[in-house]
Amino acid sequence: MIPNYLRLIWAAVAPAVANHLWQSTAFALIAALLTLALRKNQARARYWLWLAASLKFLVPFSLLVVIGSHLARPNAELHSAPAGGLYAAVQEVATVSDFLTVGLSQKPTANPQAVVRSYLLIHLIPVMLGIVWLGGLVVVLFIWIARWRRIDVALRGAMPLREGREVESLRRLERIAGIRKPLELLLSRAHLEPGIFGILRPVLVWPEGISEHLADAQLDAVLAHEVWHVRRRDNLAAAMHMAVEAVFWFHPLVWWLGGRLVEERERACDEAVLQLGNQPRAYAESILKTCEFCVGSPLSCVSGVTGADLKKRIVRIMTQRGSRRLDLRRKLLLGVVGFLAVVVPIAFGLSRPSAGLRSAPASEDTAASAPKFEVASIKPAKPGAHGRLFEIPPGRFIATNFTAKMLIGLAYSYKQPGLALRDDQILGGPKWINSESFDINAKVEDSLVREEEEKKLPSDQWGDQIKLMVQSMLTERFKLKVTHETKELPVYVLVVAKHGPKLTKSTVPPLGPLGAKPPAPGARRGTMISIGRGQLTGVGMSVDELASALSHMPGIGGREIVNQTGLEGRYDVTLKWTPEGPRPMFGGPGPGGAPGPGESAVAGQAGGTGGNQQPTAGTTPASDSSGPSIFTAIQQQLGLRLKPGKAPVGMIVIDHIEQPTPN
Repeated sequence: MIPNYLRLIWAAVAPAVANHLWQSTAFALIAALLTLALRKNQARARYWLWLAASLKFLVPFSLLVVIGSHLARPNAELHSAPAGGLYAAVQEVATVSDFLTVGLSQKPTANPQAVVRSYLLIHLIPVMLGIVWLGGLVVVLFIWIARWRRIDVALRGAMPLREGREVESLRRLERIAGIRKPLELLLSRAHLEPGIFGILRPVLVWPEGISEHLADAQLDAVLAHEVWHVRRRDNLAAAMHMAVEAVFWFHPLVWWLGGRLVEERERACDEAVLQLGNQPRAYAESILKTCEFCVGSPLSCVSGVTGADLKKRIVRIMTQRGSRRLDLRRKLLLGVVGFLAVVVPIAFGLSRPSAGLRSAPASEDTAASAPKFEVASIKPAKPGAHGRLFEIPPGRFIATNFTAKMLIGLAYSYKQPGLALRDDQILGGPKWINSESFDINAKVEDSLVREEEEKKLPSDQWGDQIKLMVQSMLTERFKLKVTHETKELPVYVLVVAKHGPKLTKSTVPPLGPLGAKPPAPGARRGTMISIGRGQLTGVGMSVDELASALSHMPGIGGREIVNQTGLEGRYDVTLKWTPEGPRPMFGGPGPGGAPGPGESAVAGQAGGTGGNQQPTAGTTPASDSSGPSIFTAIQQQLGLRLKPGKAPVGMIVIDHIEQPTPN
């Protein structure tokens, strides 16, 4: 059980973390380009850019996408996202690292190398990565705690300084900076540099004896530097970046950002000190004397006076001619970039249904106007019955040995009849909906059949009418109440492989309109799908039908398959792969809501009986256990490929259901 949980956690976490890392890296690189454009402007502008790049590691874009999706207008109908344009581009980028989950979905085969590779990918790699990350986090925290204790020990022996030229200068500078709450000045015997310690209640640590080495102008310059650290709340920003370094210690860019933050932070305070009228020579001498008297503060969240590259700072202080303020053009540039960074993910979320968004149940008026069977016989299935049958002959609906969950899967499927919802798409309900089976024989009103025959309604549209009638039957006889829900889930996108499709065009005619002339005796018409363990055979299948059938296979991992091949027409398909897990089921005990191999038809029209009959699928033999995985088989045998993605997946939530009264 534990390895399975680890596999699921790894499959969910790895793509999300990888997406977040590359997005944050790209954001930091964009910030670096912007700092180049602002290299002649004030340091505080560049500092805020670096800080934004750091905090981006704590705020994933997916959070903004979720906010946007919840702001989207609720839609009761489940629909697919547009396949092209900006949406497709963003979707492709958002799932760039989902390739990790492909390997997780492929179980080991008889090939020893595949067994070892699968074991490493599923079990050892997630555990090892987790241990390494946790170990690095502990080491980083331990080093910082050790340094923090050193500062804390120095503070415990410090004494408050209430008067003197240091206090007078500090209070004057506080008034200039607009700091209302006076800073506490602590005199420390430790030879630490002057610095601001603390976030909520900052204090100024002043080493004992340093004032004797500083003239009044030099003392004012050092104190002004520290006062501006408080005004800018630099300790709070440093603490937030420390959190980024602790969590993402393995990312070199995070540590590089830390160096840029310290450099621009000190430069911004230097600029503020000089703008107050302090002489560059006196300020540079004060920094040098402070370095001569003290050792540097060992913690990044203690804002001192000697941080960053000392030689470069002295040169900048002595040669500074005054940094330019941001002009209108650069302000607009920063504003547009910030606006896009927030608005684009939210707009992306607005373009997709909200994860977990439910639509309200259908109103009574809608239910009353839905088409209904003229009469429906519902009886408990015979004890010990094994076979299942699903047919739609003209004017009838027949389902033998079907559970209530199978009926719900058929009735609320968003695809053609017979390709039902997977089991994991039907949520809630009592246990009996999976265990108790029923025989249903329903008749459509003759007038409705004649009306649809006159319209020459295509068979797939007639199937939609049948589904609405089954929904009405479930509402009346089973007292069923459901709500629709969409969740943003991992899916597989079916696309054409590199060397093109290897599909055989079908010579079997498609279904005709309702009431069309039946095929000749022995002739075949429509779609027929046969499912076996490790084998799928289809006659007259569309690629949509193929994608839907494959989504029920155990080797796919319970994911929806979205067809984006662009292939039209119908094909004869034979696919063989290494079987894994339980036998595939289109419902009942397995994923989905329709019958399994050797038990029922999927969709189509059989020859020889006339009308739009759904054929019975035959049992296919199991494939060779040494064959390829289902992913490899799809690519090698069909010329198609499954790639990971994300899309809204329709779910049905059972709010209420009762056992029907037999008739």
